Amino acid sequence: MENNEQILNVLRQVYDPELGVNIVDLGLIYDVREEPEKIYVQMTLTTPGCPLHDTIIGGVRTILLDQTGKSEVEVDVVWEPQWTPERMSKAAKDYLAYF
Repeated sequence: MENNEQILNVLRQVYDPELGVNIVDLGLIYDVREEPEKIYVQMTLTTPGCPLHDTIIGGVRTILLDQTGKSEVEVDVVWEPQWTPERMSKAAKDYLAYF
């Protein structure tokens, strides 16, 4: 990968199955960093008790390992700052009819 934007484009393939919107447009990704053999992702979920926690985090790891050539992906799930709907992209807000 050449930059963080490429990593974010790969992560757009991971969807929140309940909402049908990718995790980047939902505003769940706080930080991505690329190291020689590793990608670090700091992210959150819409709620701390998200029943699809393992599914979403597993999707992040799988897609990055498959499409970046890296041997390790570290996903750090954080709760601060707390996610709010204002973090969503315009496309996500339009899709979810969020006003």
